[in-house]
Amino acid sequence: MEPSAEDSGEAQAPLMVVSVHDVAPASAEETARWCADADALGIPVSLLVIPGPWRGMALSEDAGYAEVLREREARGDEIVLHGWCHQAGPEGTAVRRAVGRAVARGAAEFAALDEAQAARRLADARAVFDALGLATTGFTPPGWLASPAALRALKGAGFRYTTDHFGVKDLTSGRSRRGFALSHRPGGTGERLGSAILRAGASWAARRRRGLVRVALHPDDLKRPGLRDDTLRAVEGALKAGARATTYGAVVGAAAS
Repeated sequence: MEPSAEDSGEAQAPLMVVSVHDVAPASAEETARWCADADALGIPVSLLVIPGPWRGMALSEDAGYAEVLREREARGDEIVLHGWCHQAGPEGTAVRRAVGRAVARGAAEFAALDEAQAARRLADARAVFDALGLATTGFTPPGWLASPAALRALKGAGFRYTTDHFGVKDLTSGRSRRGFALSHRPGGTGERLGSAILRAGASWAARRRRGLVRVALHPDDLKRPGLRDDTLRAVEGALKAGARATTYGAVVGAAAS
């Protein structure tokens, strides 16, 4: 079993990471809305950026949006790589592809890649970031799903950490900080149940004073009535329960110190 940051048995400070997913020129308006909400709460966010073609536009085609991201980073937010194009392809076994469709609605781009395939996409993403003056050491795979080969490619490419549904993993030390990712399922049959779990789960996780509180925001959440308000109540509830908002990179850095 891999070591965890909680294995010592000592109570951990209730940290919270609010992540904004699917950050790209195509979702600029929705990202700005979530960032404005975070600013109003006085908390930083981890911005999960898609550099490749997504919903009709790539980051390289909108240099002005890269400036927006740099400004957000200067305010204390974090830039995190979120795949290349956020779209699963034909790679991998039928089982892995089926799991990716069920869990990530076709977005599980890194779920079934071999090491060479993953390395090429990471290199393409890094090239876009470098050209636009963006940098990151963190990676969150679309759908929080990455094959073991993709994880090897991440480490080989020099990434410091990655995340999955259940926590944050330091790729250098192998240590993990546990914390389930709470998010909505907009438009699905479980939308209301998921919203209730998000509201209750964030406060509960903060009160436990162990692990990590994680709230994930998506652009499509804003298309469904009430989900934004539910999310803000969840974050406010966690803050009132004692959680301290931070970024994924800061969590990994604190665990290593």
